[in-house]
Amino acid sequence: MTLSAHNLSVRLGTANVVTGVTLSFGRGRVTAILGPNGAGKTSLIRALTGIIPCEGEIKLDNTPLPPPAERARRIGYLPQNGMPAWNVGVRELVALGRLPHRGRLSAATSADQAAINSALAATDTSHLATRTIDTLSGGERGRVMMARVLAGDPDWIIADEPLANLDPPHQRDLLALFRAAAANGKGVIVILHQLNAAMRAADDVVLMKDGLIIAQGPKADALTPAHLEQAFGMEFELVPYDGQMMVAPKT
Repeated sequence: MTLSAHNLSVRLGTANVVTGVTLSFGRGRVTAILGPNGAGKTSLIRALTGIIPCEGEIKLDNTPLPPPAERARRIGYLPQNGMPAWNVGVRELVALGRLPHRGRLSAATSADQAAINSALAATDTSHLATRTIDTLSGGERGRVMMARVLAGDPDWIIADEPLANLDPPHQRDLLALFRAAAANGKGVIVILHQLNAAMRAADDVVLMKDGLIIAQGPKADALTPAHLEQAFGMEFELVPYDGQMMVAPKT
């Protein structure tokens, strides 16, 4: 049960933003994609989800990516700063995550309602359900958008910088949610800028720079000082803290 890419390349206009990437993600694991701004992280995951065209081969469970309707049921994608184009109620927005499981004009079933309630609870947004999206803070909107993804109960959760705008307690809770999703057999792929969040929550790491993969694999193998210096152009060290290794920049 994998999501994989072979020799994947993405062009935006005349620029090569991802070049010849080959990698595989497994369900039951959290994979963090790390790298500096402009490394190609977002383009990589947008190609993996079939949102943008690419060259190369993408497979879901060893078969080509399915048509959009099935893909929407199996892959839940949380874009960076993705917001609806209209002002909508929070519960209505989260309910959109159930559309791949029923007809657009079909009434929500009791199973749909249960999934919506569960997603709101998991993201600590139940108390926001009767509000409209324009009344929320940036962090609250991010959690509601995550609830929409969870309501669809996909096999894969792919999130682009989901910790942005979240306060520390909600960052912690969202990372725990990703860990719980992986423990329940889902595949989780998340772009992060917080290196220590990856250290705490990820099983595997993909480290990118300039559209290329510098390192990939278990986090202990990928997040080495040498790999981090190559990616970010500065020196880091690994220091023990609370029973695990954490990343610290050298001053």
